Amino acid sequence: MDSPLKFQEQSKGFSFESVFDKQAGFPKEFLWPDLVSAQQELSEPPVDLEGFFKGDDEATKQAANIIKDACLSHGFFQVINHGVDPDIIRDAENYMDHFFMLPAPEKLKARRKPGSLCGYSGAHADRYASKLPWKETLSFRYHENSSDPVVLDFFKSILGKDFEETGMIYQKYCEAMMDLSFAILELLAISLGVDRKIYRKFFEDGYSILRCNLYPPCQEPGNTLGTGPHCDSNSITILHQDQVGGLEIFTDSVWQTIPPLKGALIINIGDTFTVGRRLYIL
Repeated sequence: MDSPLKFQEQSKGFSFESVFDKQAGFPKEFLWPDLVSAQQELSEPPVDLEGFFKGDDEATKQAANIIKDACLSHGFFQVINHGVDPDIIRDAENYMDHFFMLPAPEKLKARRKPGSLCGYSGAHADRYASKLPWKETLSFRYHENSSDPVVLDFFKSILGKDFEETGMIYQKYCEAMMDLSFAILELLAISLGVDRKIYRKFFEDGYSILRCNLYPPCQEPGNTLGTGPHCDSNSITILHQDQVGGLEIFTDSVWQTIPPLKGALIINIGDTFTVGRRLYIL
């Protein structure tokens, strides 16, 4: 499981630029046998948060009910009018593209160290030797119980002063997503009929991981996956999906796509919250 990619030494890291320099044809390390395509779209109403933010009790109740139905069924829902400035999302996308377009040696300056959750990873090649995901990732932590701008400091310390503006953009992005996550937690509490502030209080000293994923063009997309089947082990995930789409979930015994919805963010209830919720109710 921990052996490095055969066509590149672990100490040198990995980047997609090197894949086809090392072997001809489709690399077998990326092969996912017996892939099953999604058979239908997930049809769920979006959760409109505008009334919640305005203090409208009826709109808040309606949003909580939609969330409750989604969580009892599969744990995914999309939110609109979520309060995150679209300019911040656009800037985050642009700066992500800028990072992934860097030459491989520059990206590898941020290479994730063994055992760390933060840094750059090409296809998780430092962790697995087969069924590699066709993607590159950049991950970093955020928490607000500190006077230090932790995201900004990460970019400056790892990639240098030239990435100070990048760090500032992602600092703002993380702050906006944290505000949204507390709103979602409050609605989850309302949907369960418990004190609406209970989860906000519980998670206010926690930290988050922001992960930027790039799925490069692939000449044989039917043979591989950008991200393999998995469950999120965290509490909640907020996902910004671009208009290319590709997200699929397994529910009702079939794979279903979640089509991109302009201006929406996708919320996924993770294993930790699910277990904690059950224990609390019992």
